[in-house]
Amino acid sequence: MANDPSRTQRLPSRHIADELRRAIADGELSPGDKLPSERELAEKYKTARNTAREAIRLLAEQGLVVTQQGRGAFVREAQRLFRFGSDRYSKKNRESGLTPFRLEAKKQGKVARIEVVGIDRERPSQEIAERLGVSPDADSVLHRENHYFADEEPVQIVSTYLRYEEVEGTLLMQAKTGKDGIYGRLEELGHVMTDVREEVTARMPAPAEQSFLRLPPGVPVLDVLHTGLDQDGVPFEVSRYVHRADLAGLLYEFSVV
Repeated sequence: MANDPSRTQRLPSRHIADELRRAIADGELSPGDKLPSERELAEKYKTARNTAREAIRLLAEQGLVVTQQGRGAFVREAQRLFRFGSDRYSKKNRESGLTPFRLEAKKQGKVARIEVVGIDRERPSQEIAERLGVSPDADSVLHRENHYFADEEPVQIVSTYLRYEEVEGTLLMQAKTGKDGIYGRLEELGHVMTDVREEVTARMPAPAEQSFLRLPPGVPVLDVLHTGLDQDGVPFEVSRYVHRADLAGLLYEFSVV
């Protein structure tokens, strides 16, 4: 029988990576455990240390391990900061006096911090313009860019877009928007959030996203394009949430009719 190309011998580094990946999947190596050193792996598999180093690099690219200078490689710990999609905008949560992110962080024993990095009038992309019903050929939106931290670890980037003609001259153009945040100010403008539409995709990060979120090689982001609709069914704000996929999860509950 002719040799099957798909069954050709694996490179030694890939063989070592496969063995370590299996040990992680089977629980032989648990989150936080230290992997054998390059020297130990080289001795065990009778190969060169640079081959063992390449195997660890492959696992790091897949987001399975993290390497620490001078300490070695460790199995990545899954620490999830959940973004509760179903009730994050509910009246019950609003009454807590905390923004959705701060409330989620508090529930999980984490300290939240939000950094406003930009508030600009700009020309929207086609997808934002379509959802807000504004011109893509004019500076028709206010763009608020925030960075979110949990226990000082960056976990998400949020870009919020509002119709500029509605928010010009209001607190929405300032970093501190007052009690109840931007949704409190939008309610004062006549927009009570009644429905939400969220479009969720997974993708690899852009360079700036990878840098800010401190993403290890191979770790994707969750991209959530959120549209808030008011009591009249009119879209009044669009926000793009970019989450670290290894530190975020989405939970949605809804009735099936």
